[in-house]
Amino acid sequence: MTDPIVQTARGPVRVLERADSLAFLGIPFAKPPVGELRFAAPVPPDPWTETLDATEYGATALRISGVDNLIPEPAIPGKSTLNVNVFTPSPDGSLPVLVWIHGGGYTEGSPASPWYDGSAFNRDGVVTVSVSYRLGFDGFGYISDAPANRGVLDWIAALEWVQQNIASFGGDPNRVTIGGQSAGGGAVLTLLGMPQAQHLFHQAMSFSGALADVPLATARARGERIAELGEVTADVEGFRSLTERRIRQLQPKAATPRKGIGMVLDMLTDGLPWGPMVDGELIQHPTVDSLASGVGGDKPLLLGAADDEFTMVAENEAGKLRFVPAGLLLWPFLRTRAIRRAYLAANRPQRKKGSVAMAGRFISDHIFRVLVPRVAEARIGADAATWAYRFSWVSPTKGWACHCLDVPFWFDGLDREKVASLAGPNPPQELADEMHGAAVAFVAGGDPGWSAWSTDPGIARVFGGSGDAVAADAYDSVLALV
Repeated sequence: MTDPIVQTARGPVRVLERADSLAFLGIPFAKPPVGELRFAAPVPPDPWTETLDATEYGATALRISGVDNLIPEPAIPGKSTLNVNVFTPSPDGSLPVLVWIHGGGYTEGSPASPWYDGSAFNRDGVVTVSVSYRLGFDGFGYISDAPANRGVLDWIAALEWVQQNIASFGGDPNRVTIGGQSAGGGAVLTLLGMPQAQHLFHQAMSFSGALADVPLATARARGERIAELGEVTADVEGFRSLTERRIRQLQPKAATPRKGIGMVLDMLTDGLPWGPMVDGELIQHPTVDSLASGVGGDKPLLLGAADDEFTMVAENEAGKLRFVPAGLLLWPFLRTRAIRRAYLAANRPQRKKGSVAMAGRFISDHIFRVLVPRVAEARIGADAATWAYRFSWVSPTKGWACHCLDVPFWFDGLDREKVASLAGPNPPQELADEMHGAAVAFVAGGDPGWSAWSTDPGIARVFGGSGDAVAADAYDSVLALV
């Protein structure tokens, strides 16, 4: 094995040597966002001369590990929460790079999850980087005298770190793919639609992407509400007087005070409570509009979603939903009769499963699945191709092709912590081979291996379904919502 110490632009770091790869964990790409730097743009760390021990994950912006989370997400205490983790087969080389942005609704999630370990990608010749960023109000809340979209600025700072340093870890800075799932997939699309980020990556993968695109007026109102609840002024000085814990307590009260299905219903009408806002400067337009104008059109894109991302949420309210007709369930959200009827007609198979299944499919479509054809159609005519997929393998423990279920298949990590609780004791390795292979092919060569939407509109690769592996009508059931 080569020298376990690698020199970065800021100082040397010591590797965690493993059987099949090297892991450099918790490398800071910015100073701790505390004190005077809280609510500020990320600032590069001071140089260091003594070797940094990069053998354990760094502090996370996530402060409480959720025992019920679908993905294991460790919360690691500490102030230096802006860091990267680099997994590489060797620091000697010039391999393609995958930069992974974790999900969690822009308020939760951890880059230290074992599900994001890059060992399988390393095995197949891809350097993998997972990045952290500020969450919730600290990362995305509106403050009149602070930079907007601080979490987005963190993504950009992490990608700048990759450009400056990844060659020292065996990666090629000219072959960087950004990828993410859920809010991380939304982050990928947000960056793809930002002119200021175009020089930092070359391809994009969005899995179950959820966009925020919070209107500026909405973000401002939510920030003022937190200040009101916290009894402080709605400026940097006032918000800095509130502890992280206090702001985390106030966040849901300011945006989504209801829980369970109520919170999801609020999301259907009002959008995600926290996340990138259309501030008119860093993010000038809603993401799909930006993509339709041609931003990011020179970069290949792979995107898709699972069939029943959030049906489990509706299932938890089965007692309330079971006897409500499907048309009545949809009426508050689809007031136009023609659109409502077209959507119900396109979802007859799901409708036959009952109101719970229909409600869950609509929630999944509205938040996640409709984004696939919207983005793919917005990029028709772009210089680079767009590929779509659909994840249809049904969890034997959950009963649905649900949110997060696909992640261990993409990472070829079916044996990792907590996967069995979501995917059962014997998830199909052949499906992981197909999906991970497609991801590697895309990152390494810019083509996952099936026809592109941009050349055959409507076509998508169906992973784990009972029908054809490639379908021309994979997303027809959501077209009424487009």
